Amino acid sequence: MGKKYIDSKKTINSAELYEVADAVALAKSTAKAKFDETIECHIKLGVDSRHADQQVRGAIVLPHGTGKKVRVLVFAKGDKVKEAEDAGADFAGGEELVAKIQGENWFDFDVVIATPDMMGVVGRIGRVLGPKGLMPNPKSGTVTMDVAKAVAEVKAGKIEYRLDKSNIIHCPIGKASFEATQLKDNFDALLGAVVKAKPATSKGQYIKSVAIASTMGPGIKINPSKVG
Repeated sequence: MGKKYIDSKKTINSAELYEVADAVALAKSTAKAKFDETIECHIKLGVDSRHADQQVRGAIVLPHGTGKKVRVLVFAKGDKVKEAEDAGADFAGGEELVAKIQGENWFDFDVVIATPDMMGVVGRIGRVLGPKGLMPNPKSGTVTMDVAKAVAEVKAGKIEYRLDKSNIIHCPIGKASFEATQLKDNFDALLGAVVKAKPATSKGQYIKSVAIASTMGPGIKINPSKVG
C-alpha cells in the first residue's frame, strides 16, 4: 500500500457505517491520485446468483453521467447504420466490424449495441465480447431497433449493473471532480434501481452491505438500513 492510501485509511473509521453524504465527502477527500479518480459503488446482495430467478441485472441513466467519455459501437445494417452515426455512435456497421474484431483483436470501444437482426452475426464473437462484459443484451437495452435512443442514453451516462459470482454489484457513480451532491444523486439513483430490481424469490435482508471508494482509495462502508 502506498503512503497516500495509508494516510487516507487513517481518516476512515473501518468499524463505522457512514451516512451517504458523509461517505461521499470522504471518498472525494481520499482521491489523491494525479488523475481524476472514478468513484465506485459496491453493493453486496442477499441473493444467490447461481439461481436464474435470483439474478439482479439492469441498466440506468445516472442523473449526472459517469464523467467518462464512452465509445459506442453499433452493429446494424441499412438505414440503422446512419441512424446510429447521427445519434453519436463512434462506430457503426456489420460484418466488417466483426472481421476487424476477429482479425485485429480490435477493442477501441466501451459499449456494444446491436439491432435484433444482427445478433446472429454478433453471436460469432460472443466468446470474446462476453468475458469483457460487452455482449449486447435486451435486459440492458443494448439489443434494440431504436439505436438512436440507445446511443443517446449510453452517451448521457447509462450504466449496466449486474451481479458477479460473489453476489456483488460494482458500478461507477462518477468522478472525484464531481460535486458531492452530484455523486449522491447518482448513488441514490443506482441504489433505487437495484432495490426496485429485487427478485420476488429473495428472502431475508436484500442489501447486505454497501461501500464506495475512489479508484486508488480505501473502501468506505455505508449504513445499508438507510439505503433500502
